[in-house]
Amino acid sequence: QKAHMTFQWLMWLVNFTCLTVVWTWCHCLHAGMLFPRESPTREIKELNGLWTFRADFSQNRNAGFEKAWFKRPLSETGPVIDMPVPSSFNDVPQDAQMRDFIGWVWYEREVWVPMRWLQDQSTRIVLRVGSAHYYSVVWVNGVLVTEHEGGHLPFEAEVGAVIRKDAGIPCRITIAVNNTLSLNTLPPGTIQYMTDHSKYPPGYFVQNINFDFFNYAGIHRSVLLYTTPEAYIDDITVQTTFLDSTGIVNYSVAVVGSDRPTVKVALVGKDGRCVATANGTTGILKVAEVNLWWPYLMHDNPGYLYSMEVRLTAESGDKDSYALPVGVRTVNVTESKFLINSKPFYFHGVNKHEDSDIRGKGFDWPLIVKDFNLLKWMGANSFRTSHYPYAEEILDVADRLGIVVIDECPGVGIKDIRSFDPISLDHHLVVMEELVRRDKNHPSVVMWSVANEPAAEMPPAGPYFKQLISHTKSLDSRPVTFITDSNYSRDQGAPYVDVICVNSYFSWYHDPGHLEVISIQLHSQFDDWYRKYQKPIIQSEYGADAVPGLHSDPPTMFTEEYQKTVLQNYHKVFDQKRKEFVVGELIWNFADFMTAQGITRVVGNKKGMFTRQRQPKTGAFLLRERYWRIANETGVLPTWAKYPCQ
Repeated sequence: QKAHMTFQWLMWLVNFTCLTVVWTWCHCLHAGMLFPRESPTREIKELNGLWTFRADFSQNRNAGFEKAWFKRPLSETGPVIDMPVPSSFNDVPQDAQMRDFIGWVWYEREVWVPMRWLQDQSTRIVLRVGSAHYYSVVWVNGVLVTEHEGGHLPFEAEVGAVIRKDAGIPCRITIAVNNTLSLNTLPPGTIQYMTDHSKYPPGYFVQNINFDFFNYAGIHRSVLLYTTPEAYIDDITVQTTFLDSTGIVNYSVAVVGSDRPTVKVALVGKDGRCVATANGTTGILKVAEVNLWWPYLMHDNPGYLYSMEVRLTAESGDKDSYALPVGVRTVNVTESKFLINSKPFYFHGVNKHEDSDIRGKGFDWPLIVKDFNLLKWMGANSFRTSHYPYAEEILDVADRLGIVVIDECPGVGIKDIRSFDPISLDHHLVVMEELVRRDKNHPSVVMWSVANEPAAEMPPAGPYFKQLISHTKSLDSRPVTFITDSNYSRDQGAPYVDVICVNSYFSWYHDPGHLEVISIQLHSQFDDWYRKYQKPIIQSEYGADAVPGLHSDPPTMFTEEYQKTVLQNYHKVFDQKRKEFVVGELIWNFADFMTAQGITRVVGNKKGMFTRQRQPKTGAFLLRERYWRIANETGVLPTWAKYPCQ
């Protein structure tokens, strides 16, 4: 019972030490969330590298707060190790306890802040964390500066006053991160206490989850210090459309620190030529002979981006500037089509994970570039950020390459009826607000996904998703979906989505080994869903595990031949139904990925077209042939795209 009581605190987090700190010098930022970019008025100092690290192995996981580890160097509190940032902590130490550790871990880094930042009192200094899983508490020089609930999304705080108070010493940044999942977190989970002391030691517990990927934790993306002037551009929102050959960019600029700002906006093409200008915090830019943003393999000039250069002059004399990449395009949905720039678009792409050896979910540029090269090699024009928002830098690359993105929040594994309660809904609404605020200006993002495979047949799911989807649509005009594996007749959320996204694994999880049933079951699936809802359908997941190098003829489960045959049977039906109302197919999965240990997983999920090390299986070549054939059917590709190197 004592263990349960102390873990109640662990579940809903920070103790009285944090709650009683007076935020005299700092405040959490709740407004804009512009991606940090250097400009003539803004500088960035990256804090990636080796941080000092300590896990709190105390029985109640509370020693760090009870003993106020944040008040002194972490190395003075007990044993510490080096930990790279960004990365997951789980696979870095040679310690089995750390791989599955649940509770608080502590990070610390000392850094010298440039003197010019400190001497200019009008320079704002902001600390930004790209993401940390799951709940984070941040101190600077022992002073609490912010807390954040949720992984996969950024948070930041203004820290200039704290740093200037101790300007003569290095700035000490301490971040405590807790990866515990509860019924009200996204994703949800439960803590199970093992009370049979003949089998388990006192206080023994495990974290239960309802999702099929490893619960990696730590500081997964970059930590930065960046500056702005005292009066600054806080947020920019763009909405684009076009009429004939004229592009239209509606913009809104939020300014903080100035009551009477002067704002000038210029839209600049790739050739450096200014194509439109406007004045004011809101306005319209009209672009003659506009270059539209087109998806990869849909046009001979995909991913065209303008640079929207915003310049602020405050009445105080402060100046700020920010350049936002802008793609001019439209997205619309009919009863049977998904339209980009008023032309039918067919998703032939993949589901992915942020996952790799050693780094876990840690941001890694070589891996990201390799993955995009493989997507282009396959002829994939799209991916879904299953099952959480990916790094902003990934969306930047997708914008430039013209790769279309379905942007998904961490609403995966919502299987317990208690996770549909008002507390969970309130948190889910906040997460969608943070996601839309971060990604609203990316032209590659064409649809929001609010959840993956929730228990949508439960009665509370209807009002839950009605409010969630309605709220998301109030934030942004893009289509909204969630990914379902429910029966079409009992799904409580489907009436509210714009596109039906269905996951099914015929001859794998259903009728395993029986390839002959795929066609009839898949036809029935599509016809049933469309007959009831009259909305376009995406096959958002399908596939089969294949252990690389395992072969069998006739095909048997877990061989490369079986995976290939499953795909071929699905593709025959897709080719019939995409002439009617099916608007996309996304293979599960792009690459093998790690999962929790279990008797159904042999060192992770093996449904990838590529191994975890990005080497192709037989299915990758099959998918490549198919995707290029589909792309070539449009008849708009340049010669190099029609005949890719073999």
